[in-house]
Amino acid sequence: MSAAAGLRRAAERIDRRTPAHRDRAVDGLRALALLAVPVGHWMLGGFTVDADGGLHNASPLSKVGALAPASWVLQMLGVFFLVGGYASVLSYHRRPGSAGAWLRGRCARLGRPVLGVAAVWALAAPLLYAAGVPEATLRTAATLVVQPLWFVGVYLVVTALTPYCVRAARRLGGWAAAPLLTSVAVVDFLRYGPFAASVPGWVAVLNVLPGWLFAYQLGVAWGEGRIGRRGARLLLTGGAVLFAVLLLGFHYPASMVGVPGAARTNSHPPSLLVLALAAAQSGAAVLLRERLARLLARPALWAPVVVVNLCAMTVLCWHQTAMLAAAVPGAAFAGEVAGLTTAPDSAAWIAARAAWLPVFALLLVGIARYARRFEEPWRRVSAAWRAAAGLLAAGFGAFALGLA
Repeated sequence: MSAAAGLRRAAERIDRRTPAHRDRAVDGLRALALLAVPVGHWMLGGFTVDADGGLHNASPLSKVGALAPASWVLQMLGVFFLVGGYASVLSYHRRPGSAGAWLRGRCARLGRPVLGVAAVWALAAPLLYAAGVPEATLRTAATLVVQPLWFVGVYLVVTALTPYCVRAARRLGGWAAAPLLTSVAVVDFLRYGPFAASVPGWVAVLNVLPGWLFAYQLGVAWGEGRIGRRGARLLLTGGAVLFAVLLLGFHYPASMVGVPGAARTNSHPPSLLVLALAAAQSGAAVLLRERLARLLARPALWAPVVVVNLCAMTVLCWHQTAMLAAAVPGAAFAGEVAGLTTAPDSAAWIAARAAWLPVFALLLVGIARYARRFEEPWRRVSAAWRAAAGLLAAGFGAFALGLA
């Protein structure tokens, strides 16, 4: 049997085993939003090499401003939270036990992979240092590994609010997200308005919860059947108009991710521009649902979606490690490698980095073969091993946070 025939049969087998009630469009949107995370980090993040061979973070957005619109496509966390809210409300209604048991199960599913990657890096870092890897490289690696994991903490918080989001959606429908947008707008006004000089810096933190809860609340309303095509068109149009007004009229930064050295950022914490993009993306997602469902009725397209969703947390937790698995040896043995460890300061670098994406993807697949087990229930893991993993993860987290 040829490889193509084997893959086709595997896809058909996955298709047959998929329950009829499975919402393929929502799973497809989740997979798309999830894959945008590694592609975004791989394309919008780079390295420079110092005189001692140490790696340091750098971004092509600092030198190639024209790349900023790419972040509008690659920043799909709005879609991720939208789908998360949709899936959570369905799971919440189908839960066999109490709301507390449901939330504990969600926490365990998200927490195991995070503990796994942090514990592995806590063991690997001293070994790499003993093998001669520069301290600067290890500091950079720790920052990159922890960077995507903030999402897990925020996602756990918004998931815990699911019962309240359900009540709000049943009473107000999609409009339940409007107060969250207003809250972010008020904080942005305080941060960047005429009185910004007298506003303390900690005020920005007030945008974290409403900023990411916005799309999640829309997803809950969608799952409750309170957002239809009319509401989706309003979200798409309103979000797009608000995005243009903020960008052109109020001079918000064009990049949806942080740019080193920039005075303002849209992402940490989320600004009103992030919510405008999330609204437009959410409206487009709802409108495209039926078309996407028809596409994913094809086994060849559906099978990869299933695989990505089964490895969702593994992709999130380990994709930076995959990039480092290429960059660290590259810096050690070759110094500056085009698109890998050269300064990300030109269109040539972007083309060279794009050529590295398949390499990073293959490395991630190889890592996932072993790291995937962290997503599975730790039924055979003793309490002592769990405690050790927790201590190692806490130690690595303290080290990484100390770099901030």
